[in-house]
Amino acid sequence: MNVKLANSVSRNAETKTATQEKMTVNDDQTVSLPTLSTETEVEGMDLESLTNQLLSELLARLKTASSSAFEVARRIAEEVNRICTKSDRIRKSGKVQYWQINLGRQRLQKCVEYFRLGSRQGRVELHAQLSSMVYRHISSNQYLTFQARYNLIEDFLQNFYIEVLRAFRREHDVPEDYTPRTQLQLAEYMAFTEQYAKRRINLPGCCSQQLVILRAQGFAYGQPPETAMDIEQTVEFPKGEEAEKHSRSYAAQQVREQMISETVDPADAVLRDRVVTELIQYLKDQDQPDCVNYLLLKLEDLSAPDIDRILGLTPRQRDYLQQRFKYHVEKFARSSSQWKLVHQWLGADLDQNLGMSLQQWQTFLVRLSPEQRQLLQLKRNHASDQEIATNLKCTVKQAQKRWSAILQIAWETRNAQNNQNNS
Repeated sequence: MNVKLANSVSRNAETKTATQEKMTVNDDQTVSLPTLSTETEVEGMDLESLTNQLLSELLARLKTASSSAFEVARRIAEEVNRICTKSDRIRKSGKVQYWQINLGRQRLQKCVEYFRLGSRQGRVELHAQLSSMVYRHISSNQYLTFQARYNLIEDFLQNFYIEVLRAFRREHDVPEDYTPRTQLQLAEYMAFTEQYAKRRINLPGCCSQQLVILRAQGFAYGQPPETAMDIEQTVEFPKGEEAEKHSRSYAAQQVREQMISETVDPADAVLRDRVVTELIQYLKDQDQPDCVNYLLLKLEDLSAPDIDRILGLTPRQRDYLQQRFKYHVEKFARSSSQWKLVHQWLGADLDQNLGMSLQQWQTFLVRLSPEQRQLLQLKRNHASDQEIATNLKCTVKQAQKRWSAILQIAWETRNAQNNQNNS
């Protein structure tokens, strides 16, 4: 019986060895592994040989040239060498070379999968996979809605991605400011992120857990406990010692600030309605019914496809209508009769330096001529158009045109500074 058992084990070992001597590189290509020696391979392949072999297989799988292929293959080879060197089980198995190639190919395969998915779909797949792993662990409160739990997952994963990038830089000995730039580098980072998230961490009691789940549980424990809040008591003046103590709490202050910030000032609503009414009348006077319809639909917060469908526009016709509408709105905002109303609504009246910061205001004044500065001062003193025309020795219409030119300079100054900040 012992003889039969030994023969069976021997046949299984031979079959397994024969199977391991071939591994698929892609769907239409098979690469043979180097024949493994029966003697103990303590050292295995050197780094250069392993890098070259992984590089050739990576290029064969990608079926395209990539400027970052060598550095990716090199990093995978260094990681595999590090694992095989530190693992007593691998070194004692007598098959170090086999494990080097096997582990290297596993990492190559995962990298190629993300490469074929592309940068956008790859991020979607990775994000969905990690989200499903941490969904049950992200919050200790089982009564959270899906949207609340989704927001927590988003916050957690953003911090986790930063941790992974730091770990990638540290483990692969790349510069501290390294960021994936090519599609292959991004695929390598996403494959590393998945592998890093699934690492098993040994815990007391002879058990282990995946790293991303441990991080999610720690994130959940760090969330502040829920606080019951009486909205009426928060808004009203406190009555009694307990109510006053409750009103001074940090949670009550947050609720109060949020409620105040969401309150709509009736004066602003009235001013907005006046601006809209005057703008509609202006567009009608300019014989622009299409612009009026476009404005009314935009005020209902409809999307561009819905507006196209309602007005029967093609995308090109809508672009032309938008440009025409923008032109008339800017003209309306600088018109002699409506500029003050519009600027009051935007919080950009003369008392607020036409909506400019102190630095912008100084730049604006430098661009004005002496006559324009005189006109600006007259406007600040609330002089009428007739008084301004008398002081400047021109007609009322000329004074209005000169004031429109000043508003145009102010608009250019604001937008130039804003564009500079955005860039």
